[in-house]
Amino acid sequence: MPNMYREATHAGSWYTDSGAELNRQLNGWLNDADLTFGPARAIIAPHAGYRYCGACGAWAYRQISPAVVKRVFILGPSHHVRLSRCALSAAQYCRTPLYDLKVDQQINKQLEATGHFKWMDQKTDEDEHSIEMHLPYVAKVMEEYSDQFTIVPVMVGSISNEWEETYGKIFAPYLADPQNLFVISSDFCHWGQRFRYTYYEEGSGPIYKWIENLDKMGMDLIETLKADSFSEYLRKYNNTICGRHPIGVLMQSVEELKRRGHRMSFKFLKYDQSNQCCDKKDSSVSYASGSLIFE
Repeated sequence: MPNMYREATHAGSWYTDSGAELNRQLNGWLNDADLTFGPARAIIAPHAGYRYCGACGAWAYRQISPAVVKRVFILGPSHHVRLSRCALSAAQYCRTPLYDLKVDQQINKQLEATGHFKWMDQKTDEDEHSIEMHLPYVAKVMEEYSDQFTIVPVMVGSISNEWEETYGKIFAPYLADPQNLFVISSDFCHWGQRFRYTYYEEGSGPIYKWIENLDKMGMDLIETLKADSFSEYLRKYNNTICGRHPIGVLMQSVEELKRRGHRMSFKFLKYDQSNQCCDKKDSSVSYASGSLIFE
C-alpha cells in the first residue's frame, strides 16, 4: 500500500514553513527573472536552501508555461543512500507549505513495468532534499492549475553511462509529449576541503573565477546536448556536479529524440555561487538554471 503523504521535512529549515511567506518569496524571485527561453520542456535548477539558490532557480521556473503542463517529472540525485538504479516515490501526495502535490500512480506503474525501477521507502524519500526543494517551486508555478496536474518524483542513483542511456530511452517518449515537464535537480561545483574537491589550476586568477570557468565549461557542453562530451568532461575534471546522473539521463533522452527527428535546444540563463572562494580554506557551491525547448 503506498504511503499517503511524503511530509515536507525540510520546511522550516531549508525554506520557510509559512505558506504566506513562501508564496511571497517565490513571487519575488519569479518576478525578478525574465522569460527568454520558453516554453520549457525540461529545466535544470538547483536544490540548496532557498536563501542560497532561490533567486537562481527562479530563472529556470520562469520559462515554464503552466497552461500546457499536465505532469511534472522531477529527477534528483541521491545524497544519503547508495542506489545503483532509479527509484520511485511510494507516496500518494507530497506535501508543501502551499498545497499537496499528487503523485502520478499510473506513470509509476508504467515505469515499474520496465523492471528497471526500485521503490524508495518513506524514510529515504523524506530524508532526500534534491526533489523536495523543487516541490514548492512546482506548486507555485502551477498554482492556477493546482488540481489539474500530477508529479513523478524519481531518485536517480550513481548509475553508469550505459544505465543513463537505458533510462534516457525509457523517458524519451515522455519528454516528447508537450504535456510533460522535466525538472532536473542539480547543483554545480562543490568546492573546498569539506567537499574533498580543491582542484585549481595555478595562475587562473581568483579561485572563485576558476570555479566559474570550470562550471561554464560543463554548462557549455550540456548546451551542445551531446551526452558523451559531458561524460568526458566529468571524467577529466571530476567536477562535483551532484546532479550529473539526472543531467546525463536527460541528455540521453534528448539524443534518443534527436535520432527520431526532434529538434531541441538548451540554454543556461543564470549562474551563481553561494560564496566567493579566495583561498584554500574557503568553500562554495555553484548553482545554474537552464531551459530545454523543442523547436
